[in-house]
Formats: sequence, structure tokens, C-alpha cells
Amino acid sequence: MPNPSGLTRPLRLLSTPRAIVAWLAAALILIPLTAVPRSGTATAQGLPYQDPSLPVATRVADLLSRMTLDEKIGQMTQVERSALQSESDIATYRLGSILSGGGSAPPNNTATGWADMYDNYQRIALSTPLGIPIIYGVDAVHGHNNVWGATIFPHNIGLGATRDPELVRRIGAATAEEVAGTGVDWTFAPCLCVARDDRWGRTYESFGEDPEIPTAMTTIVTGFQGPVLGGSPTSILATAKHYIGDGGTTGGVDQGDTRISEAELRAIHLPPFRAAVERGVGSIMISFSSWNGQKVHGHRYLITDVLKGELGFTGFVVSDWGGIDQIDGQPGFTGAEVAQAINAGIDMVMVPYDYRQFISLLRAEVQAGRVSQERINDAVSRILTKKFELGLFERPFTDRTYTSTVGSAEHRALARQAVRQSQVLLKNDGDLLPLPKNIGRIFVAGKNADDIGNQSGGWTISWQGSSGDITPGTTILEGIRATVGSASTVTYNRDGYGIDSSYDVAIAVVGETPYAEGAGDRPNSLSLDSTDLATLSRLQASGVPLVVVLVSGRPLDIASQINSWDALLAAWLPGTEGQGVADVLFGDYNPTGRLPMTWMRSFSQQPINRGDGQTPLFEYGFGLSYSDDEPSPGPTTASPTASVTPSESNTPSTGPTGGPFSCTVNYRVNSQWNDGFVADVSIGVTGAAVNGWELRFTFPGNQRVTNAWNAVVTQTGSQVVARNADHNASIPAGSSTSFGFLGSFSGTNSPPRSASLNGVECRVNT
Repeated sequence: MPNPSGLTRPLRLLSTPRAIVAWLAAALILIPLTAVPRSGTATAQGLPYQDPSLPVATRVADLLSRMTLDEKIGQMTQVERSALQSESDIATYRLGSILSGGGSAPPNNTATGWADMYDNYQRIALSTPLGIPIIYGVDAVHGHNNVWGATIFPHNIGLGATRDPELVRRIGAATAEEVAGTGVDWTFAPCLCVARDDRWGRTYESFGEDPEIPTAMTTIVTGFQGPVLGGSPTSILATAKHYIGDGGTTGGVDQGDTRISEAELRAIHLPPFRAAVERGVGSIMISFSSWNGQKVHGHRYLITDVLKGELGFTGFVVSDWGGIDQIDGQPGFTGAEVAQAINAGIDMVMVPYDYRQFISLLRAEVQAGRVSQERINDAVSRILTKKFELGLFERPFTDRTYTSTVGSAEHRALARQAVRQSQVLLKNDGDLLPLPKNIGRIFVAGKNADDIGNQSGGWTISWQGSSGDITPGTTILEGIRATVGSASTVTYNRDGYGIDSSYDVAIAVVGETPYAEGAGDRPNSLSLDSTDLATLSRLQASGVPLVVVLVSGRPLDIASQINSWDALLAAWLPGTEGQGVADVLFGDYNPTGRLPMTWMRSFSQQPINRGDGQTPLFEYGFGLSYSDDEPSPGPTTASPTASVTPSESNTPSTGPTGGPFSCTVNYRVNSQWNDGFVADVSIGVTGAAVNGWELRFTFPGNQRVTNAWNAVVTQTGSQVVARNADHNASIPAGSSTSFGFLGSFSGTNSPPRSASLNGVECRVNT
């Protein structure tokens, strides 16, 4: 029977509120729940792994040496909370992790209810002889979206339209506060998928169709985890998902097959994961999809060789929901599937239901020698490392000082800012927008005008999301009513009945209703539904100027209707703060959003992406503003982006700021194979800032750039020109920026010997 006092921290740690709460909670475990007896092991107390002053690696090694095979397998097992046959199974099977799938919430679905549930599970985990805490995971993908009353931020497609990595970092930090306030330690976000086909039902989970935007938005990893994992009470573990290629499946089929070359896989789908690893992301989730017919969940080359080896990922790899069950294409999982997944490099398995069977199968595979003890130890060491780094052994329970941040006014203000910045103005005939606040009579219609559920989309309170008043927030209609002046009147009819020519303007808020993976796939059409078309027809018949606000998780097929509209605003899935849409409609904020996706001219163009030779309705990067109604300059159809690092140059000169600057270019080949390679380039400047940059260098051999990220790269002969992307246009003095590219070669792959930045010769390090 464990001794409660053995679960306390040294007295010097009890000065913090969280430590005091933890000590009191542990002391309440007077009659511990059933645990598997462990021969020859007393209750853990005063052991090296319990000493926070020791290095994490030392603590991990000590704890690992004390664990049985069953305890190790338990750490590799993640169970859905609703699947627990008994809460005591957390202790009985030494479970390492519990999760809440979409919509899986405690009966009291409030921040306090979540914190109470979490602390209860944690007490059970700590009642075991070694007292290893659980780590709890949730899909907090646009805010803490399972929790009633939480701040719901725009989905990733809208954040991609902002082109603002710092805003996205702040959203990650705000979400982490709300997650930590409910006790939860781990979010299955961000989704770094590069969505290449709008028919895919998870398109809205992508920051954009080109790797440059998802790569730039990995700042959200820093927002979730902080500069150092566990460095603050609100640091939570981030998850880069879904590795790899889930946004590139043939036909946009969810969990389908990405049938592309390795060169294209590396050029399009790998860069965001490379960036996340460089930011220290703590976990990576494997994709349900396949690559050229082989399920990624069983793909050793992609998981162990590329991710852990080439990219140097040191965190732990988690499967997706029942993902290992799909390796052989048959329902349920077998010992062979378990062995293949673990040997491929998966460290923790999201079972999520049949955890007893999984544990039994993995034990048998180890005992039969088909999974080595070394592989088990590696997996468990990776998991324990993150638990120690998060401080779970010292601070296992909810810090209730952050519970009140869930849905706070500060976070809602940040979400409203994100909504404003995500709006993309696509049409504005006659400068109809912005609307004057004293315009007179406004008629508002559409199924998405007054519906928090519709404007929040999937992964909101429930997995697929739902229409209606599902959580507190401000609808777009409410935002409009709060914005207009006292002399204006706003009339609302969902279906557009009652409008006549006496109105000054009509605003139709139409588009999609909530969906998530699977149910959101649209293989046959991306048109507006019959309800929307009927509503729009009624408004158009009145002759009143018409503004269309499109609420959707992707571009829709609207080319045949758009000529009848005077203005069009793409609002994406804005979340709970619909006031941000009204801020743009009435000119409190000048629209700055730009398309993160190419907008099809017709459904038959799918898939359509930048640079594929098709003529779209609106190009990737398109966006109007009120200042001049000219399209914001977007990336060219040349190759994507690249990377760089600081130092000094031998030849100071006058830069775009008017001051002298020096530059250093670091050129590094990260990986090379047969006739291909991946290179990183970093550019550092000293002396003065450089605003808007162009780097030139010449290959000494016959290398060719085939794709790039974080810069627009073109090549003529052997000369390469890399120009900044929007998010890294400025290089402050004493700082650096970077881009990367995929290349091909034959013979010798020698690095460039010289480079110039805006005409200034740079020192080159290779």
C-alpha cells in the first residue's frame, strides 16, 4: 500500500500554491485504489527520479531502471476517458495517458468540472508505487474547444489568411493558459497539414496550401510550450500533426493515399514539421493516411529514419485515434500491427478503447522478441522526458489560479483581433464597403448570421461541431447590431423574407455548416446549398446593394453567383468573436487578410494550387483593402520559401534603411539522397535593419532548385535569386532570417562560394 507521504515534494517546494494543493491532494489518498502488486518494490520516496535538482536525463534513467515491463507498456498506452472500464484501471495498468476525444467531456463541462476530473485521474495515477503522473491530451485546435465557455479562435485557415506569425504565437499562449486552467497538459495541435485539395474535409485545419504559411505559423508551438517546455505554469505540450502528407491525398479523401514522389513529399509536406522540430515541439502525431500505398503508422523510414534520424526529433511520437488498427486494412488490431507500429517508431499508442487487449498484445510481442526491450526503453524514455520537463512530478494537479482565464475578456479581445485580421475582401464594387454606421436601414439574412455553432465550425464542443447556441460568444448579427449608430435599424430574417427596396443594404451571411474529418469530405460539389441560394435569390430580387459574408472552412464554388453580388468578404470560420467581422464591414478595421488558398473558378479545377497553370477565380495571396481596393501583392508563382543565420560581413554598405549593414549567409545541406537534397540558408545582418531582401548566389555545379519555403526562389542557369516572403521581409539589425529549398543534382553537390544581399557581398559559411 503506497504511503501518501511518499508522494510529497521536498518542503522547499511547498511555497507555491500549486505545490501545496498537490501535497494536500496526495495526502487525501488514505485508501489507495487497486494497483498491480510489484514484487520487491516499496513505495517510492526520496529516490533520484524524485529530485528536481537532478538533470532530466538522470531522473529518466533512474525511473526507467525501477520499472517493470508492464509499467513501461502502461506508459505507452493512451486511453479515451469514456472507455475506462473502471477509473482504478489507471493505477491497475499504470496508464501513461488519458485523452478526451472531440466532445468527450465531464458531466460538468465547465473549466472547474474539467479541473476536478483531471485532478481525480491524477490522484489515481499517483497512488501507484512509483507515482508516475499521467499526461492528459485534448484536441485544443482553435482554443480549448471542448470546454463550454472557452474562447474559440478562428480555425487555422483563417489564421493563415492573417499572415501574422506573432499573432498566432499569442493565440497559442492564450490557449495554453485556458488549457492549463483545466489541468490538461497536452494539446493535439497544431495541424501542420498542407491542404492541396479543397474537397478534403480537414482543409480548414490547414494554415494554407503552400508550405510557406504552415512553416511560418509554427510559432504557435512556442505559444503553447513557451520558450522552454515547462518553463512556466501555463506551458503545455504541443503536437505537430499529422505526419506526413495528410493534406495531399488523391481526391482529397480523408485518411486516403498520398501518391506523390519523395521529392514532392519533402518539398510540400515536410518543411512545416522540420520547422516545428527546430522549435522543440514535444510530440508529433502520425497521419491516418498512406504514402504510395503504405500506411504511415507502420512506416519505419518516415518515422524513425526521417523524423527521428534526419530531422533529429527527440520528443515522442503518438499514433492517431486507433491508427495502428488500420495498418493491415482490417478492423481491430493484431499483434503484428502492434509490433509494426512500435518498431516503426511510434512511442505512445492512442488505443483508444481496447487498452487491455493492446497491453496484452504488446507484452506478448516483447516476450516473443518481435519488439525489443531497447525499443520499449527508448519509447518510455521519450515519454518520461516530457513529463519531467513539464514538471508533472512536482506539480501534478491543476493550478486553479488559471481556471478563471477560460473565456476571459482578454482572450476574447485577442480572438476578435484574429477575426479582423483573417477577413479577406474579395470583391467591393463601387466601394460599397465599408458601410457607414449611420447608413439607415440594413437587412441581414442567412443561416450563418446568428449562429455561434455555424461560425465556429467543427471541433467545437463536439467532434463534428453543431449549429445553434452551443457556447457563449458574439454572433455576426450581434456584432452588426452592436456596431451601427443609433440612427440605423437592423432587420433580420434568416431566409431573407421581408426585404424590399426601402433598405439601403442587404448583408447575407451564408456558407457551410459544421463538419470535421470524414463527414466534411466533398467529392462531388463545393457549391452553396439550396437554402443559401434561395436566400440570396430573395435578396437579389429586391435590387438592394448586396454584401455577401461567406462563412466556410475552404473556398467554395461561387463563380456562377458572384456577378450578382456587390461585395464579398471571406470570413472563414471565425469562432466565438463575430464582432471582428462587423469591425471590418463597418470600417473600424481595414481588411488586410490574403488568401491562403487558391480560389477555384469551377469545381472541375480541383485540385487547384498556386503555380499549377490553372486560371483561378482568385489567386493565392489575393486580398483587397479599403485604401485602394487593389489586390495585396501576393507570392509569385515561382517556388516557395528558404532559411538563414547571423554574423558579420567584410563589406559594410548602405541598405534599404539608408544605413550601412553587413551580412553573413550560412548554407547547410540537411539531407541528401541519390539525385536530391534539402538545404537550409540563414541570413544574418549587423549594422542596420534590412527591410525587403533579395539574396543572390551561384551554384558551382548543376544543382537545380525544385521547390522552396519561406522565400520566393527563382533560378536562371546556375544563378539563384531568393526574395523574402511576407512574414520575413524585415531582418532587424543583429538578427537573422532563414529559408529552405529542395534541389536536384548530379555529380558533386558543392555549396555556393559567394552570395550578395541587396547588392552587398556577404560572408558565406558552409
